[in-house]
Amino acid sequence: MSTVHSPVGGHVPVAGGLATGGLKYAEQIGAEAIQVFVSNPRGWAQAAGRPEEDARLRDSGVPVFVHANYLINPGSPNAETLEKSLASIRHALQRGHAIGAGGVVIHTGSSVTWSYEEAMRQVHEHLLPVVAEIPEDGPQLLLEPMAGQANMLCATVQQLGPYFEALEHHPKVGVCLDTCHAWAAGHDLTASGGVKATVDALVEAVGPDRLKLIHANDSKDPCGSGRDRHENIGAGAIGEAPFADLFRHPAVAGVPFIIETPGRAPEPHRKDVETLKRLRDNLPAS
Repeated sequence: MSTVHSPVGGHVPVAGGLATGGLKYAEQIGAEAIQVFVSNPRGWAQAAGRPEEDARLRDSGVPVFVHANYLINPGSPNAETLEKSLASIRHALQRGHAIGAGGVVIHTGSSVTWSYEEAMRQVHEHLLPVVAEIPEDGPQLLLEPMAGQANMLCATVQQLGPYFEALEHHPKVGVCLDTCHAWAAGHDLTASGGVKATVDALVEAVGPDRLKLIHANDSKDPCGSGRDRHENIGAGAIGEAPFADLFRHPAVAGVPFIIETPGRAPEPHRKDVETLKRLRDNLPAS
């Protein structure tokens, strides 16, 4: 087991500004890393940044990640959706660069009404050029597998392999692993050795050092449900133990953990952050 600590934090609201709101909430919940939206997560509008807020966040020393909007689908057969998706990814990457983000998380998308092969050809043709535009000091594009709903291009960690092939294993591509998504897609994290098997399979699919972020979420639903309903850490079907197992895995050493758990006030989020820190800090020495 590595002694490199993974920072623990959460997705933070940014009312009043990315730095003003985000860093205040981070302090309230004890976050060591944060994730933010840089535009409306449920719309296509692209918000402009505020240079003073960007600079404060960039200079804060807090590891920052961006979650792009939920509508993005690089595999969509709809030309308008594809165009808006690519524009939104570019915007999130540009804003991420401005605030010093380590990565921009996107959902991997769905083939909707056409074949998996057609959708993946489109990912190669249209998303790869966007990745190639990322400057050397810019954020990585982090692919987040989905919960296993119909026609998803990537749900299990094994399905990251073809997605990385479509993007030619570009060095600016990484992975964000959501524990609730993985559980919903059928990875039994509660089984003996289940976490190790899942992370080992991820590394086998995409190669070493590609896992850059963990979305640490418990689940309201059983394994393999295909339903993405988050629960607070330890209060759901996954429970606390698998999160301790994640901290133990050498491929996770130093990878930030970000909660996206229920609650509209600091208290439940502070408790989740404290729980994860306790699991991390109480691991036996190797």
